[in-house]
Amino acid sequence: MTFSAKKFFISCSFVIAMCCSAYSQDLRRALNFAEGSTVEIVNKNGRVTVKTAPSGFGIVASSAKGVSGSEVQINGPVINVSADKLKRIDLVVTLPERTDLKIETLSGAIEVSGNFASIEAKSDTGTLAMDVPANDLKYLLQWTESRPRYLADFEIAAVKERAAGRFEIKGVHVKAEEKKKIGEEENTPAGAASKPKTVSLDLTTARGIILLNVPPNEVLSDLRERPLTNAAKAIIRSGDSLLMEAIRRASPKYFGDYARTLPPLRLEPSFAPRSDRAAGVNAETKTALVRVTDLKNRSIPGLNADDFEVLENGTPREIISVERSEAPFNLVLLLDVSGSVENYVNFIRKAARNFVDTVGAQDRVAIVIFNEDVKLLSTFTTDKGKLSTSLDTFDAGGGTAYYDALAYTIADTLRPLKGERTAIVVLTDGDDNRSFLAFDSLTGSIQESGALIYPLYVPSGLIALAAQNLNADIDPLRKKYMSLTAKSEGEGEKLAQMSGGVYYPITQIGQIQKAYEDIVLQMRSAYNVTFRSAMDPSANGGSPKLKIKAKRENVFATVTAVTAAK
Repeated sequence: MTFSAKKFFISCSFVIAMCCSAYSQDLRRALNFAEGSTVEIVNKNGRVTVKTAPSGFGIVASSAKGVSGSEVQINGPVINVSADKLKRIDLVVTLPERTDLKIETLSGAIEVSGNFASIEAKSDTGTLAMDVPANDLKYLLQWTESRPRYLADFEIAAVKERAAGRFEIKGVHVKAEEKKKIGEEENTPAGAASKPKTVSLDLTTARGIILLNVPPNEVLSDLRERPLTNAAKAIIRSGDSLLMEAIRRASPKYFGDYARTLPPLRLEPSFAPRSDRAAGVNAETKTALVRVTDLKNRSIPGLNADDFEVLENGTPREIISVERSEAPFNLVLLLDVSGSVENYVNFIRKAARNFVDTVGAQDRVAIVIFNEDVKLLSTFTTDKGKLSTSLDTFDAGGGTAYYDALAYTIADTLRPLKGERTAIVVLTDGDDNRSFLAFDSLTGSIQESGALIYPLYVPSGLIALAAQNLNADIDPLRKKYMSLTAKSEGEGEKLAQMSGGVYYPITQIGQIQKAYEDIVLQMRSAYNVTFRSAMDPSANGGSPKLKIKAKRENVFATVTAVTAAK
């Protein structure tokens, strides 16, 4: 199963789980279909999710108002929902492989995952999301009342405009290995041909979006193809395969044009083992850099040797010392200077200078700004005067490519420092309207980078109060205009959680400096745990399996580096 297929299947499984748990009056029916059957599903006022399975074929119909047997009619191969048009009923259907499938909705999404022989799907405004084998695929995609909006995980044919304002994409996608296989099968004796693998898609929508092997949660709000930004080009050059693939899907033509101008890329595998973990593996005495956090990802200060346990291959080791780590950090200050805050450049500059003044004298800081693109204001330096001067060199305005800026920082600015202590401090309102990348496409690269992320999300309306009262609260009567969106709130929390950082939703201007001070405290709350290893220093074997535990309840230790003790 491809990476996108796995993510798509997880998405579908989530939909199924939600349906099964949220509604207490679901209608469940077993289905008796064999491989090669033709099944038709009509559900005008709800979502249809269909997947294949080796057994357990059936249907689950869900509605907030409950579902009666008369509302979902199963007549042979036809499944028809005949509920009142004001009542939404969602269907989750499990069918055998190589089924010929027909589905029709109005505004409901259609999500299909599995090895079907053919899929014919029609919707008015609903999204048509297909995740099917693409080794040998025939497709016909049609829009009857709008210009095409689509995204595919592979290169598809060009759009053609037909009569009466219709648009069409028609073609065949066959992978190279499948072409070879087909050629070999043509030379086999009659009657020895293998089971057909071709999948045929016939998808028609009035004004909907069509997705081919792309997880719906990775789709951007703007599907128009556009030239690559400097951030997008830097991400392509980085060799980060996950981020590159996401940009290729968003802008295949410009991606291909730019990629052809580059020398052959050496792609970096996702979740590659970090080199610093292996340093000094054969040393007699080792020092592990350990970060200890609670359930909210906040660092735990004040620990000593009695609070730790060190195991190598399951065997306890003697702890020689535990000391607070004084190792400097490499910090990136990522500043949102987009149109949403273009009247408040002085505020951004002052807030950035306050952060520079707060960090340690040995910490190296780089400053990256972003609007619809990114710009590196300063490379890593401990010279606070140089950092302050660089903040006078930018203006604000334009769109907000926040996700691209995060990816650029990880794939370009921090890439040469992999294995060192790194962190990203973000000052933004959290809303994105211009990125090539979707939020969910960042997950793997963030986790693999090892960088801590500290998002400071400041409502843009709140900044206007800074000139009047530095400790002003958000006016309750105007709160909806000066608060963070629910989307950005959720994403800020996820960023901190997946990276090991802390999320700071700002409701008072004075909280920003307090957040800076807390970030410095969080970064400094790491420990050098020195222990005696039983590994023979002259041995050529691999590193023993190391595990360091914190003995306190609901406290977790993470080993970020292992070196030979000095």
